Amino acid sequence: MQIISGLLSTSAALAASGTFAWGAVAPSSELFGPTFRHTESLSTIALTFDDGPNPAVTPRLLDLLDRHEAKASFFLIGERVAARPSIAREIRARGHAVGNHTFDHKNLTFCSRARISIELERCDEAIEAATGHKPRWMRPPFGYRSPLLGNVVRERGGAGVVMWSRSARDWNPQPAAKVIHRLRRVRGGDIVLLHDGDHRTLEGDRRHTLAALEHWLPRWKDAGLRFVRLDDTAREA
Repeated sequence: MQIISGLLSTSAALAASGTFAWGAVAPSSELFGPTFRHTESLSTIALTFDDGPNPAVTPRLLDLLDRHEAKASFFLIGERVAARPSIAREIRARGHAVGNHTFDHKNLTFCSRARISIELERCDEAIEAATGHKPRWMRPPFGYRSPLLGNVVRERGGAGVVMWSRSARDWNPQPAAKVIHRLRRVRGGDIVLLHDGDHRTLEGDRRHTLAALEHWLPRWKDAGLRFVRLDDTAREA
């Protein structure tokens, strides 16, 4: 009986561990609270960019978006904003939305409530100092959530946590053809995860992302899709 009891206890612990991991990591999970993963219209898509601003890429990306009359949302790392405030300011000046991606891209899964709040506050302060605007939305680094995160975001006056329904998986340098191939699955209503920055270095290589967007932006537009900012489309989560 002791052996059986031990096995049952181990199985229960493994199941609980697996459930926690799924709740923390899976983009579609709302185990730890509601998130925002789709736009409100099947005629729109929301392009979102993480880990910037990146002086090697973000200015070129802004020009590319301008050429196609596309608005987007940028989830900025606070310490990157502090290092390059003029680029963060330019993102806002071009009419794009900015969001909180923590101050130093910390995995929040096992952080205390106080630590999560500090990460969000320092990022908000850096963005507001650079742009004059406090972000409404946040996205957790790596997409990893904590059971505490949603409440902390809302207690600080944020609208909610944004995840995604499609990912370019572009966080490492790679042939542009791979990113182009992944983005073929984008449909109306999707929130698309892309990266203009690299949390590991200030000037990350994102040429593959730019090339993939040069391919897809005119095609999405020709398909009748409109590009929307999260500030324009998102209800509170």
